[in-house]
Amino acid sequence: MSTPHETPAGHGGNSHRIGSVLAIILTVIPFWLVMSGPTLSPVWTAAIIFAFAIVQIIVHVVFFLHLDTRSEGGWTLLSFLFTAVIVILTIGGSIWVMYHLNTNMMPMPTDMGGGH
Repeated sequence: MSTPHETPAGHGGNSHRIGSVLAIILTVIPFWLVMSGPTLSPVWTAAIIFAFAIVQIIVHVVFFLHLDTRSEGGWTLLSFLFTAVIVILTIGGSIWVMYHLNTNMMPMPTDMGGGH
């Protein structure tokens, strides 16, 4: 019988320590990259920060949420992936719609209006 202070099997304290160290490193490096000054172009800086953010999401999911293919027969991971796909489609679709609305709804120049 387990006590309330024990962690589930396979999810020991070392997992949280490793996850914490990785999360700190994945936060400090982009912070340093931005605060150190313009060493790279803004596009490369944003791409690197985005890559670190993706890796940090994976670290949080694996080390803190403990989502893997073994837990509950893989259904928790599957539901997480489904949620991620829905969120990505919603955000991507919103950005796409806003971009096209901005492009297509711009006011026409006065010389093209054909006005009298």
